[in-house]
Amino acid sequence: MLNLNLKFKNKNLLRQALTHRSYLNESPNLELDHNERLEFLGDAVLELVVTEYLYQNYKSPEGELTSWRAALVNAEMLSKKAKELGLNDEILLSKGEAKDTGKGRNYILANALEALIGAIYLDQGYEAAEKFIKENILIELPSILENKLYLDAKSQFQERAQEEVNITPEYKVLKEWGPDHDKKFKIGVCLGLELVATAIGSSKQESQQKAAEKALKVKKW
Repeated sequence: MLNLNLKFKNKNLLRQALTHRSYLNESPNLELDHNERLEFLGDAVLELVVTEYLYQNYKSPEGELTSWRAALVNAEMLSKKAKELGLNDEILLSKGEAKDTGKGRNYILANALEALIGAIYLDQGYEAAEKFIKENILIELPSILENKLYLDAKSQFQERAQEEVNITPEYKVLKEWGPDHDKKFKIGVCLGLELVATAIGSSKQESQQKAAEKALKVKKW
């Protein structure tokens, strides 16, 4: 059940925001379009509201504000908020997409929340969309700042390593294989002589991030 505390004048806008492209493949006679155009609009409204709020309320430099904004509007955060608002149970998906409960579903939910913001903007105007974003997304900002969730895993691990043991982590390529178009890298992250964690990815950067995520868990940081 949706937990929106909103009344749409045009209920078709709400239905469209919750209609994934895959659903139309199985229901071609549905008169509504899928939600990608609304998502395009909602993404812009969301970014503007968050950017304006950060600019008006914080005197931090551009780089910090950009990191904070990214933490507020990334797919992980938006999919979490979408679930809290009940979108997971209401979104219209194909039978195949409905079975996916992993990363793919989270992206679909994040996009649906952006589409919902676009629908609110069209149905009720900028102020209503702004109010919705402040009440449901910007409310997460204090927690993000307190827990430094705006830092990526690599940055978090480096900061904690320097605080806890006064060592800067070092990332080493332990193994690489595969053709140039499909290369794999096994990376290890070390604190001094200690190999804390390893990870495999399709680029050095991806592998380093994964290794840092594991290392944070290993060290319980």
